[in-house]
Amino acid sequence: MKNYLFNQTSPYLLQHADNPVNWYPWCEEAFERARSEDKPVFLSIGYSTCHWCHVMAHESFEDEEIAEILNQYYIAIKVDKEERPDIDSIYMSVCQAFTGSGGWPTTIIMTPEQKPFFAGTYFPKTSRYGQIGLKELLLAVYEQWKVDRKELLESADEIIAFLNRQTTVGNNINMQLLDSAFEIYKSIFDDKFGGFGEAPKFPTPHNLLFLMQYYEKNGNKDALKMVEKTLLQMYRGGMFDHIGGGFSRYSTDRYFLVPHFEKMLYDNALLILAYCRAYQITKKQVYCDVAEKTATYILREMTSPEGGFYSAQDADSEGVEGKYYLLEPDEIIELLGEKKGKEFNQYFDITDRGKFEGKNIPNLLKSEITIGRFDDYLPHVYEYRKKRYSLHLDDKILTSWNTLMIAALCHLYRVSRKEIYLNTAIRAQEFIQKNLCEGNTLYISWREGQRSGKGLLDDYANEVFALLSLYEATLDGVYLEKAKQFCDKIISDFYDNDRGGFFLYGKENEQLILRPKETYDGAVFSGNSAMAYNLGRLYLITGEKKYGELAECQMKFMSAEAESYPAGYAMFLVALSDYIEPQEKITIVVKDKRDLVNLSWRIPLNSVVYVVKGMTKEYPLKDDKTTFYICRGRTCQPPANELDNL
Repeated sequence: MKNYLFNQTSPYLLQHADNPVNWYPWCEEAFERARSEDKPVFLSIGYSTCHWCHVMAHESFEDEEIAEILNQYYIAIKVDKEERPDIDSIYMSVCQAFTGSGGWPTTIIMTPEQKPFFAGTYFPKTSRYGQIGLKELLLAVYEQWKVDRKELLESADEIIAFLNRQTTVGNNINMQLLDSAFEIYKSIFDDKFGGFGEAPKFPTPHNLLFLMQYYEKNGNKDALKMVEKTLLQMYRGGMFDHIGGGFSRYSTDRYFLVPHFEKMLYDNALLILAYCRAYQITKKQVYCDVAEKTATYILREMTSPEGGFYSAQDADSEGVEGKYYLLEPDEIIELLGEKKGKEFNQYFDITDRGKFEGKNIPNLLKSEITIGRFDDYLPHVYEYRKKRYSLHLDDKILTSWNTLMIAALCHLYRVSRKEIYLNTAIRAQEFIQKNLCEGNTLYISWREGQRSGKGLLDDYANEVFALLSLYEATLDGVYLEKAKQFCDKIISDFYDNDRGGFFLYGKENEQLILRPKETYDGAVFSGNSAMAYNLGRLYLITGEKKYGELAECQMKFMSAEAESYPAGYAMFLVALSDYIEPQEKITIVVKDKRDLVNLSWRIPLNSVVYVVKGMTKEYPLKDDKTTFYICRGRTCQPPANELDNL
């Protein structure tokens, strides 16, 4: 028997449509029923490629006994965190406030008025190993709901009051944050194996982007050393899929050998950005090669026929994590022949003993990186692997993650000079414009011809980031104008005029029990960090006063937020450094549009470029030809007709 999820488009919700639990999606009907029947609400938040979400579903939500308890005593609601990041953000904060940590699946019990009084993550069906089971928890909480509700309601009010506390208004731009963040990264850097802290190790590419910028501005070789060690180790280890391309979510060990095999669009987008930046700084071909292999994976497996990018691939095949990716030496020898098979196995460390449950994760931790080696054979291994097992694909298309990939492909085009990446980025932007945009209103997700949810701050901020990247890759002013339009909407609908910063959701969105501001840069940089970058960039490009004034305010707001732990605000620090000490600004006065073709290849990735079509009083043409004006710091050079002369 199907529940109320059967007509949803979210892959995660559809995974639960056949559960015996009478699930509702997040909707007023569910809360109205909870009020009329005087029942608490059981809220479960997850996503389709979440391993422990699958485990809890199999143990509990597919179980008739648990379903009977939930259906009798609760109103049960399922939420896909990727379709409703606003709900996820609020109740993840609740979970962290209650427990000191968070994660998915997120388990919340709350009143019909959406006020939470219990929070946790994964629960087994029954109590074990000192952890309370879901069965015992549900029965105990409902008993208290009936017998001593006052205490539950008081705790709910306290947590809401705690989370509603206002942040301090920022009064100063703190440049010391840059040095402080660097020192933190240096103190937790794993000098032997790369990455930061202990296992598990997450890629967090914006940390690396900050360190590269810190190196460029300060000449600090330790910053670049940390970046290169980490980028090379992530690539050489099992976190990178050496057979099919692309990166997994994180490494479970210190060495970057054993990943959590789930692949997320946003990780791969941000990693392409980081590897492109490393290539630009060092000119080491390996970084461009890794970025291209990652992009090839995205174009081959994660791109829809319509041009958008899918969200994720699951870690599990046939209920076993990593099964799809693991190989044995005999398989390779049979596929490639004795001689090539043995060479392949040796290079990728595929042995009889194996290093993961007796099988092998292809890696280069024991091999010297040789660009192009076995490239002729990898397609055969890839096709063989693909035929053995399948991976679940979360095929919804998310605006905020798609825009990150658009930006990444623009950067890759500029360092590789390959038109396919720019064309793919342009096509993806056209997809967003057609399917996820109505006027200047963005939507969160699209699947099977249906869009859902009015956009949140991350959707808009990342779209501006993507449009600026498209402008810098093409020098087409259409993208710059569109970036300004969306930025103006963000200012109008999301900005807190009283205390600074941008709210997670805008005036057009459903108004929830809290209106938070996300500032911390987690797996993906926050919308507030992105807006610090966007406002600063727009001001540097256009010189428009309103963007400069708001950029100043945003830098002050974020400086106050970052004070306690600057290393948690890496993308903001990139924005701050870029705004205070901008790279060279190149103004191009165009005589002939054809002069702009392929010009972006010759402009450094972080330079500020402004295109003027036709001569102006401020920027006259030299010798009646396309003219370049360049300024570095507080000094400008004479106009020139060739960029190479500057």
